[in-house]
Amino acid sequence: MKVAITGATGFVGSHLADRLRSEGHEVVRIARRSSEQFVVASLDSVDQLVTAFSGCKAVAHCAGINREMGEQTYARVHVDGTRNVVEAARRAGVEKIVLMSFLRARPDCGSAYHESKWAAEEIVRDSGLDYTVIKAGVVYGRGDHMLDHLSHAFHTFPVFALVGFKPQTVRPLAIEDLVHVMRAALIDRRMKRQTIALVGPEEIYLSEAVTRVAEVVGKQPLMFPLPIRVHQFMARVFECTMKIPLVSVAQVRILSEGLVEPATPVSPVPYDLIPTRRFSFEQIRNGLPQPAPFCIGDLRLCS
Repeated sequence: MKVAITGATGFVGSHLADRLRSEGHEVVRIARRSSEQFVVASLDSVDQLVTAFSGCKAVAHCAGINREMGEQTYARVHVDGTRNVVEAARRAGVEKIVLMSFLRARPDCGSAYHESKWAAEEIVRDSGLDYTVIKAGVVYGRGDHMLDHLSHAFHTFPVFALVGFKPQTVRPLAIEDLVHVMRAALIDRRMKRQTIALVGPEEIYLSEAVTRVAEVVGKQPLMFPLPIRVHQFMARVFECTMKIPLVSVAQVRILSEGLVEPATPVSPVPYDLIPTRRFSFEQIRNGLPQPAPFCIGDLRLCS
């Protein structure tokens, strides 16, 4: 089967592409930059997307951002980009769209990230095409943001600041479990015209998740809470100074709410697709990058 993936250079898109290709499917990996391995197409161009989607039976729309930079705004990427993907899918004769969304996405909540993700969901649900919207919680695995930045932080700083004074819980979702569900939606055409929430099987405090990663890394940072406003300030500094921020403003909002329950109604996940991988030391170890501290090369001035 021929499947197109937007955001194919990203964490989720690259893992999905590897899974589908290992099964012999033809994968069109879409990226903004030229490469032998990727088809160049911009979310701003319906015509480019139509060409990229040619002959594809399904599209996995994984492209997204967690901070705004210049013209790359949430509205442009999440809303306008999704509208263009849907229009291109119609023109190209695509039969199914799987949208990668966010567990807490919802309207009128005061967060441009959350609201733009919700708007993208609504565009897909109103598309007239078959679809599956996946509202995922915090996803971890090799090449992710969470394990990567926690590892680098532990190798750089002797302390770690928790977000807010109220303990929040998370249900870490293994990338393998997420990809398994996406594959079922794309290839087997399951979860037709449904919006589902996907989280890991284990609910733990965020502090416990951080402690487990630190233990696997071999560090014992001093952990303490800081007010959310302090984290928001630090996030703005990180966004201005780092190529990939240690934490973004949107992520501070996400962590301050917890990542356990969807913010809007969803359909149940089929029993055989319910995630099973716990946030174990083995799972963490398999997802960690090479041990290294943050360095000057992580700063935007070195771009």
